[in-house]
Amino acid sequence: MPSPSSTESVASSGASFPPGKMGLPLMGDTLGFFRDPNYVDKKHKMYGDIFKTRLLGTPTIFARGAAANQFVLSNENKYFQVSWPPSTEALLGELSLALQTGHVHKERRKLLAQAFMPRALSGYIKDVETITQTYAARWGEQKQLTWYPELRNYTLDVACKLLVGVDNGASTELGEAFEAWSGGLFSIPLSIPGTPFAKAKRASKVLLGLVEEIIRERQRANEAGNDALGLLVQARDENGEGLSVEDLKDQVLLLLFAGHETLTSAIASFCLLVAQNPAILEALRKEQEQLSENNAESSTTLETLKQMTLLDQVLQEVLRLIPPVGGGFRKVLKECELDGYHIPEGWNLLYGISQTHLSPNEYDDPAQFMPERFADSEASKQIKNKRTKYSYVPFGGGIRECIGKEFARLEMKLFASHLLRHYAWELVPDQDLSMVIVPTPHPRDDLKVTFSDQKG
Repeated sequence: MPSPSSTESVASSGASFPPGKMGLPLMGDTLGFFRDPNYVDKKHKMYGDIFKTRLLGTPTIFARGAAANQFVLSNENKYFQVSWPPSTEALLGELSLALQTGHVHKERRKLLAQAFMPRALSGYIKDVETITQTYAARWGEQKQLTWYPELRNYTLDVACKLLVGVDNGASTELGEAFEAWSGGLFSIPLSIPGTPFAKAKRASKVLLGLVEEIIRERQRANEAGNDALGLLVQARDENGEGLSVEDLKDQVLLLLFAGHETLTSAIASFCLLVAQNPAILEALRKEQEQLSENNAESSTTLETLKQMTLLDQVLQEVLRLIPPVGGGFRKVLKECELDGYHIPEGWNLLYGISQTHLSPNEYDDPAQFMPERFADSEASKQIKNKRTKYSYVPFGGGIRECIGKEFARLEMKLFASHLLRHYAWELVPDQDLSMVIVPTPHPRDDLKVTFSDQKG
């Protein structure tokens, strides 16, 4: 197991720097990292579980595996501190939960968590179902479509409705500004006109202005509302203090991004992988048919969603095989030692989510789509599953684990359940299904499908 060590012990142990090349002066390997979706995989094959390079001017270490994840995620604020690419930090806003640390992060997280408690999640179900039904019916009429852009609109509509109470958000000025803003979050931070980052900076001003209007309207209203913003406007800490308008604006942007970009990727990956595995798709349909017969007249609840055990296993495997977030950046606060390598203070470290999930050290046949890995059954026992808490981290871990993970699971299950019960989809032949990785994984040809009503 990797273990920390003091300055003296690092020096006395003679620990060396991780293998790897720092690349060009200043830029290092930045262009390769952003342009090549297989960049990290190639480097791990060349150097092993830990390697070094330079990204955006900063020496950076890449580490994969459960042991490395545990060490990094368990030592937040001791050896490591959350870090983001410069473009992300510039666009998220300085008050964003994603950028906060220490006590402030802890207290803000408590306030934001109120929007994702079971009672709040139960209140979101009806709206998610309504939006899902509307979109699915339209897709059924289209017959053949390029699905990924549609899924982006779908998740943005859900996020806008549940988080800030805006209907049909994807077709509003808010939705247009949001798309331009999110398009620059993980880009090279050049403010040259026409670049994604420059467009995102302009969109940020529009977006923040629109969000502020919504917040101030809520504050003036007698009823704050039952969506996430309403709960946050009313939230108070242990001292009775609420979130300021500026704080709310930055938190809303973060929640919109988390409730849109990563969910679109996860849902698209589900649609792709089950279409490629017809036996699993058929088993999922049978589970839904049985549940539908047993709950013919009852509405969907958190309890009925818990009964979808096969769907739960499939979604877990989807997030293992194609996690929406490939890893997490950390700044090294204090030099330490990881798996025998010297980790210098001031460097960045990126712990690997996707690379851990695909490591043969953590999973047998890691590239295979095998939902039975997550089943408590004889079939799962036949797999030599080495999975531990830190070998499966689609939502990160430690004190910074994704605060909206249950919201994500809720939306994914409601979406999948409705489509499995009422619709069929098949992949259009001869399309490029290789993955674009930045900002989140999705098929290069945007997932072309034929889509139909099962009764039609």
